[in-house]
Amino acid sequence: MHITSQDICAAADQLKGFVGFHRKLGKHIVRFSEDSFGMDVADDSITPSSEFVWQAGEGDVMTLSRGLIDILLLQNVDERLNITEPLRVYLRRRDLPEIAAQRSLRV
Repeated sequence: MHITSQDICAAADQLKGFVGFHRKLGKHIVRFSEDSFGMDVADDSITPSSEFVWQAGEGDVMTLSRGLIDILLLQNVDERLNITEPLRVYLRRRDLPEIAAQRSLRV
């Protein structure tokens, strides 16, 4: 199967769920409803998973962060998050630079 950077970006855009930073635990957690986070997660830290994996760069350029995708994988709910093969290939290919793309935040 030939996977392009466009396939990888599309897979990132199809991620499901929300990520929030849990202050007491000091780590990110995933929920599948914005309303299901407790008081230990600040509202302004809750982000759709499909946006969480992108880091802001210069101007409109954002980088698809392998480190942030790894945080999602640590949740062990791959199917619910909709982590597909293009993202798995992207994570394995550490020999290639992270994808940088011109995009705007979708919330």
